[in-house]
Amino acid sequence: MPRADAQRNRARLLEVAEAIFAERGTTVATEEIARAAGVGIGTLFRHFPTKEALLREVYLARLRRLTEDAAGSMTLAAFLRHAVEQSRVKNAFAEALTAAGVDPLGAAAEIHRELLTALEAMLHRDQAAGTVRPELRVGDIIGLLAGTSRAVEVAPDSRDRILDVVLSGLRP
Repeated sequence: MPRADAQRNRARLLEVAEAIFAERGTTVATEEIARAAGVGIGTLFRHFPTKEALLREVYLARLRRLTEDAAGSMTLAAFLRHAVEQSRVKNAFAEALTAAGVDPLGAAAEIHRELLTALEAMLHRDQAAGTVRPELRVGDIIGLLAGTSRAVEVAPDSRDRILDVVLSGLRP
């Protein structure tokens, strides 16, 4: 098991990298991330041997949190709104990984399965409560999430209207 300070450094690097990448894009230099985290570049590379490894871990951490959110008690509508609001950054990470030769779907296969399970439970819970159309399936939700995320990227000023239209379409 890694030492406590090594664990703290790793967690801090992930936190700082995610914030910097989200704010300034994935082209930020690793030296800048190490400096902002208060560690040397050697410490960064001991935890993440390449920038792609750091991007991958940040991407997976975001997906884990999204999965935890889906497994929580929020409604499907609240989850979709939350996920779409985060999608621009998630998609940028996925594109950077793809450009580096890393398959984001392959890297996140286990988390994706957990997310699907959580979405299915959320969908069934909302359908049982009568707040979501009974004919919808998890694949439909994934399609709506992907399509809405891209639509909001194309027309960011219309985000709230786009989400309202999609969310009203979920209702029976």
